[in-house]
Amino acid sequence: MKILGLDYGEARIGVSVSDALGILATPLETISEKDREKQLEKLSEVAAMQRAELLVFGLPMRMDGTLGHRAEYTEAFAKELSERTGLPYKMWDERLSSAEAHRILEEGGVSGKKRKTKVDKIAAVIILQGYLDSQSLQSPQF
Repeated sequence: MKILGLDYGEARIGVSVSDALGILATPLETISEKDREKQLEKLSEVAAMQRAELLVFGLPMRMDGTLGHRAEYTEAFAKELSERTGLPYKMWDERLSSAEAHRILEEGGVSGKKRKTKVDKIAAVIILQGYLDSQSLQSPQF
């Protein structure tokens, strides 16, 4: 089952995709469109092209574990995309995913300007990989 991982932000949406076995997340793209309708349209196209069966959204929680306005906004967008695509969605704790993405890119020698264009899709990979890893821990090991 292919899964899309989404890091939904105010300026950009990072998109990642899993392999068909649901083991590995890879970066796909960053959507810089600010118009909500165009965001939904583009993500619907990506989901169809990738033959995704599930959407995993990063849930922006506060460090104390509570949900704020940004989390509510993200979940509303997730519901809207789910209704449009007919795909189920899950919310996944994304605390520190962007900070980790910045660290990974910095350690990889990616400069500031290039890092800005890549950080969202790397954050989406971190979100999706966390979800995939949690699912493999629940599956019986052979």
